[in-house]
Amino acid sequence: MSATFTIREARVGDVAALARLHVRTFNETHSPERGGAPTLELREQQWGQAFAKQDGTWFCYVVVDKVGDLVGFAKGMRYSHRDQPDFEGLLDKIYVLRKFQRQGLGRRLLGYVAWRFLKDGIESMLLFGDARSPSNRFYELMGAQKLFAASGEFHGGYGWRNLRSLLSKCRVE
Repeated sequence: MSATFTIREARVGDVAALARLHVRTFNETHSPERGGAPTLELREQQWGQAFAKQDGTWFCYVVVDKVGDLVGFAKGMRYSHRDQPDFEGLLDKIYVLRKFQRQGLGRRLLGYVAWRFLKDGIESMLLFGDARSPSNRFYELMGAQKLFAASGEFHGGYGWRNLRSLLSKCRVE
């Protein structure tokens, strides 16, 4: 697998490819028939703005296949909010093209995000997803705990309070 795919930090030259990948993976995951699917133009603008703001508050890792195409990515950033004070990091995005799933790439991306947060002194992270997402099982297998609203409802939030434990389940090369 490591000869077929590499993981590296995203760079400004990846903006167009990241935007295309983001639209495609979002649509695969969230079914564009529901409406509200982001356009390629919007994603290019968003990624362009993110790379214009290189202040160390966020990072992104990409999975590159053997021909140089991006097939997955994960974006992390610092997190600070009174509703979830136990968490310092946010897994803002994680997507892998459907045809490349179940090959350990999501696990590797999680590992890189956990490693980066730990390197930056951040010991915990959370993510906000769709409560009905099939990806939720993956998060649970990776040790994430469901985060419940004050009402007791689950809205798709997951958290890792110990990133060292998560990192031990992942492969970072």
